[in-house]
Amino acid sequence: MPGSRDRIPTFPGSGKTVVLPRLGAPTADTHAHLDMLADPAGALVRAARAGVTMVCTIVDLTEEPEVTFDGLAGWLAEAGGILGASEGDTVGAENPAGLVPPDVRLILGVHPHNASAYDAAMHGSLRTAALTAHAAPVVGLGELGLDFHYDHSPRDAQRDAFRRQLSLAHELGLPVTVHLRDGHDEGLATLQECGVPEAGCIIHCFTEGPRTAERFLTLSDAVYISFAGPVTFSKAQQIRDALHVVPLDRMLLETDSPFLAPAPYRGEPNEPAFTVLNAARVAEVLGLEPATVAARCLENARRVFASGEPRP
Repeated sequence: MPGSRDRIPTFPGSGKTVVLPRLGAPTADTHAHLDMLADPAGALVRAARAGVTMVCTIVDLTEEPEVTFDGLAGWLAEAGGILGASEGDTVGAENPAGLVPPDVRLILGVHPHNASAYDAAMHGSLRTAALTAHAAPVVGLGELGLDFHYDHSPRDAQRDAFRRQLSLAHELGLPVTVHLRDGHDEGLATLQECGVPEAGCIIHCFTEGPRTAERFLTLSDAVYISFAGPVTFSKAQQIRDALHVVPLDRMLLETDSPFLAPAPYRGEPNEPAFTVLNAARVAEVLGLEPATVAARCLENARRVFASGEPRP
């Protein structure tokens, strides 16, 4: 029942016993990096047991995309086998018999860190990959945007890659997942100039305050704000303040795993199951039932990351 807690098996790299809240409804992790996890199949098993029934995984075309393209079917099959073999061990409203792996969907793109590699050939490769059948449907482009904190790629290269991927999203009718770090003002201006894709625009791992959230939300009804582990951090009050200006039908949850594990596991490897910790904290701040937040964010994720085919 909502508010009760369930022990989840130890997760890779820790040895700690993880205790996760039961939300009372399934939810979605809209931004994970399954290819970076030590045990993707095991992570999908734990996500299913935690009530995370949908996972969007990022595939950066400059960072060995074949790991996901070639590996995903096997991860899902292995996870399904583990869940099927352990049906007798799963109890409770969120661990019924017949558990299946989460519905995995793909988001393809080039991160601003790698923007120097975004040339005409890469643009063509991204378009082709988005239109190719994979083990899971392609439901968006990303993560794309601006990272002026690390500046791993020159800023002009980041700007060019951002704009070209936005143009491709418009062409293919796909939503975009936008990464912004120390670049929110310019990112906002770029979205204003290039237009928010009608299919949707997700401001991923939101770390700013309410005023910035409002500025993005007023761009278009197709803009969503996604909250990750930092919403649980003790010194991140501005993020929690932003929750109050984001309508529930414009809100998403994510982990950005293996990065940014939420409290009380900050510093440990993150994984999709930890979405429920973010959901529980959001619900607490907003004074809502965890099941309400979980269900609405899942509904939003299914809407914006619909599994229909991109248009050629």
